[in-house]
Amino acid sequence: MRRGRRLAVDVGDARIGVAGSDPDGLLATPVETVPGRDLPAAWRRLAALVEEYEPIEVVAGLPRSLNGGEGPAAAKVRAFAEELARKITPVPVRLVDERMSTVTAAHGMRASGVNSKKGRSRIDQAAAVVILQNALETERISGSPPGECVEVVV
Repeated sequence: MRRGRRLAVDVGDARIGVAGSDPDGLLATPVETVPGRDLPAAWRRLAALVEEYEPIEVVAGLPRSLNGGEGPAAAKVRAFAEELARKITPVPVRLVDERMSTVTAAHGMRASGVNSKKGRSRIDQAAAVVILQNALETERISGSPPGECVEVVV
């Protein structure tokens, strides 16, 4: 397991959930929800978080269908991840499968008594936690970085 903090993003049209890990890559915790409708402001905030947390990488959840295919939502996230990679270079961005992360997060939030309407921004953070925790566990088991690295095209 590589040592160093990681950040994860759960990219949505309205909000971007952000989670971070400890330097040992053991535990993912919520960081914040970045408003996603104003992309220039979102890029600035995400770049500031990368500067603040100094992660070894940023993990972005790639929404795949249950059969593993990619649709329009995955294309949006790929484009987002490519732009993010350009903005935060040299910090790499990796795409990891996020199937069911929001559903898992929403169930967990409901189980803890959080109202889904009031807790939407917290659900985005919780989804980012699920994405990051899965990525950390994948790396711990396989010994390799999770998912696929986004190539920076200049």
